[in-house]
Amino acid sequence: MSDLELLRQRIREFRDAREWMQFHTPKNLACSICIEAAELLEHFQWLDPGAPGTAPPEKQEAIAQEIADIATYLIELADNLGIDLQQAILAKLKINEQKYPVAKARGSAKKYTELG
Repeated sequence: MSDLELLRQRIREFRDAREWMQFHTPKNLACSICIEAAELLEHFQWLDPGAPGTAPPEKQEAIAQEIADIATYLIELADNLGIDLQQAILAKLKINEQKYPVAKARGSAKKYTELG
């Protein structure tokens, strides 16, 4: 059993023990992902733009918890919709490899439609 499958199983057990499946509709889970992502963003809101791209050490645990919330909802959403998350990620990486060839995209933050 993969690590992702173990996580999916643990999430199901947690949810089902509380009889929460009735509340975990795709819409509610998608909303929850957005809400948790906003809570994650809040930790970076007023950081000095010149500061290194790392999280402040005093915020590491809170940031880790927000990331875990997002991942949990995402894994459950994919599970509830019958989407193999690992395969979806691999397929999307393949698409992005085509959109962002190394020779054109290396070191650039441009969108694929703007690459020369």
